[in-house]
Amino acid sequence: MALYNEMLDEFQEFQAELVGISVDGAWCHDAFARQNKLHFPLLADFEPKGAIARAYGVYDEKDGTCERALFVIDSDGIIHWSYVSPTGINPGANGILSALEDLKTKGETTAAAK
Repeated sequence: MALYNEMLDEFQEFQAELVGISVDGAWCHDAFARQNKLHFPLLADFEPKGAIARAYGVYDEKDGTCERALFVIDSDGIIHWSYVSPTGINPGANGILSALEDLKTKGETTAAAK
């Protein structure tokens, strides 16, 4: 999260919005965001627990947790890129930036074709 917080300007250059979502409650997110000085929203997928994670196929029913997953969703609401990180591995930001660059290129190609 700290890495993404530091890279907000780069995400915004692509006109991308960054949102964190987990099955923790809003009060946990508020404390976490304040402690880590995050400058993007953290949303609680708490009640019904894991509804969003289930919709994206990253909820672990057995443990009641969600995977550490990244999604780049285009302006039409379509998942353009996703990655589920192995437990304990920081997924970094390269995949996100590559997906955003790809979306930008697709958008420019589409605009030029019109």
